[in-house]
Amino acid sequence: MEELIDVLDENGIKTGEVLPRNEVHKKGLWHRIIVIAIVNEKNQVLMQQRSYNKDKNAGLWDISVTGHITTGQDSLAAAKREINEEVSVNIGYTVDIKDFRYMFSYRKEERVNEEHMDRQFYDFFILRQNNLKIEEIVVQESEVEQVKFVDISELNRMIENKEVVERDAVYKELMDYLFRV
Repeated sequence: MEELIDVLDENGIKTGEVLPRNEVHKKGLWHRIIVIAIVNEKNQVLMQQRSYNKDKNAGLWDISVTGHITTGQDSLAAAKREINEEVSVNIGYTVDIKDFRYMFSYRKEERVNEEHMDRQFYDFFILRQNNLKIEEIVVQESEVEQVKFVDISELNRMIENKEVVERDAVYKELMDYLFRV
């Protein structure tokens, strides 16, 4: 069953309309996305390579977890769901707001193709997760090819070589955070 999404106005306020995800994209309606960078005790960021079967940014590396906020969810509930779906990182059954560091929100418009227009508000969070081992992560194969931890210099190299999904604002904020801690 396809995800149902709350439609937003141009200011990020719910309109009361709820539509299937593909219809939201087809009509180019505003909606909300979460972006989570999982950072380990070595100050490395978990990156995921998007599936080659994705209709957008196939095969590119991306921040740890991203996903749509479905109807009735807030950003933190969506974050927990997406983490468990995409990279099977078990963060427990209760998500405490102190575990997630809210960084900022931004909006972006992008025409993917004739049938897909992204008009999205992004909520960016950082989740510190110690003792996370790559070999223990089970990826959702329909979404993710593979995962790896990268340090700041490797992330910079990947950005410079355009190996990552374009999220300049997120990468800048993430780099600032990694340099501070």
